[in-house]
Amino acid sequence: MAAAETNTKTSLHNRSNSLPSAPHPVVSQVELHLNRLKNSGATASLSSTSISHKLNGLHDFQYSTDKLLQLTTTQQALAQECSDKKVDEVLDGSLRLLDICSTVKDCMLQSKDILHELQSVIRRKRDAANGITIEGGKYLAYRKKMKKTIGKALENLKAINNEFKVPSSNKDKETNSMLSIIKEAEAVTVSSLESLLLFIIGPKGQLKQSRWSMISKLIQPKRIYCDSKESETNEFEKVDAVLQFLISSKPSCNENFQKDMQNLELCIEDIEIGVERLSRQLIRTRVSLLNILNH
Repeated sequence: MAAAETNTKTSLHNRSNSLPSAPHPVVSQVELHLNRLKNSGATASLSSTSISHKLNGLHDFQYSTDKLLQLTTTQQALAQECSDKKVDEVLDGSLRLLDICSTVKDCMLQSKDILHELQSVIRRKRDAANGITIEGGKYLAYRKKMKKTIGKALENLKAINNEFKVPSSNKDKETNSMLSIIKEAEAVTVSSLESLLLFIIGPKGQLKQSRWSMISKLIQPKRIYCDSKESETNEFEKVDAVLQFLISSKPSCNENFQKDMQNLELCIEDIEIGVERLSRQLIRTRVSLLNILNH
């Protein structure tokens, strides 16, 4: 990983040579945000906090990339390749990334709607156990459907990633360098979105451990938990695990589970905000590219 980061940094410095002799501040910003995202990608665990930071960092990186596209030297370099198939691949890639973001937003919206119905049943308390069985079953059924949708999105991300490798060319180093920076921006976006999708569906290896951790908490609600691992438990997996237990065992719902649902709702809202900001920036960057290539 350290070697890869060094290569990336060296690559960006080398490519910035195609810009003015004194590196433009925007180039330094692109390099800074890129390295931050790569460092965040080195962390093994995925938590709602780390995902939120990734989305914010991704937005900032895309923003600085868009600013790079506003430079005259960048526009001149890209305009020279307006007929090259590599440019079409970049535009197609940005469109497919927007489709992925749209899929995530749709999944989060539907998840939140079903979650609200479940929360409403619990607040009414009357016949709550039966209501949890019905509404909880709907939520888990949607989660199963959503995981299939996210799984397809992950396959699409892998396909996009395989197309984002730009070979060096001696024919026009300046233009290829600019295309390479843009493709690298899309590649790191793919990597960050992949982390987000994996967080939403939950790592399979942690499902059993998460479920029994939540069941233990449900049975002993007064116990104080200070285990750092539990604090990092995926909010989606928490609600999944406890719902499965509640539906099969039908105990009365407790305050811990209501808090888990509230935390999940906040997590979903953070994802919605982060993905919406990213989508808007991806659209702005795409518009900038189209304006450059149409002139």
